[in-house]
Amino acid sequence: MDRLGLRCPWPGYTRPSVLLCLLILTASFLTYPMLRTLSQQLLSVVTGSYVSGTYSIVFVNCPNEQIARDIARAILDKKLTASVNILPKAYSLYYWNGEIEEATEILLLIKTKTSKVRMLSSYIRLVHPFEIPEVFSLPMDQGDVHYLKWLEEGMEEE
Repeated sequence: MDRLGLRCPWPGYTRPSVLLCLLILTASFLTYPMLRTLSQQLLSVVTGSYVSGTYSIVFVNCPNEQIARDIARAILDKKLTASVNILPKAYSLYYWNGEIEEATEILLLIKTKTSKVRMLSSYIRLVHPFEIPEVFSLPMDQGDVHYLKWLEEGMEEE
């Protein structure tokens, strides 16, 4: 009778092996982004090659050159980037409060590690004068290995 009970559990009773499988699947799903990043970095170190998406370019519009410079210096000081380009006179047309608006803005091109994009975006939202600043990023597909190494070194904490 004991053997029969092991093969045919009571209704509503979940076997420990099913619970273990569900736990492993859940843990794998939750840790996948971190494990993927670590495996890409390991591959990059071992092979000496660039892994697509390790670095990103972040775009931020600013209302004037002084604010653009202030934000650029602040994120450089915080080691959130190693390089910022300030591009003048971007003409913008956009909807705001149901109306089409026009403005001349200054565009920041911020090169950073993809892992720092979230922290960079949060910081920019804190210091930016716009109610909803334009902050978005695109992953770098390729890049010069020497430049990317310099970029990495420029963001290292001392």
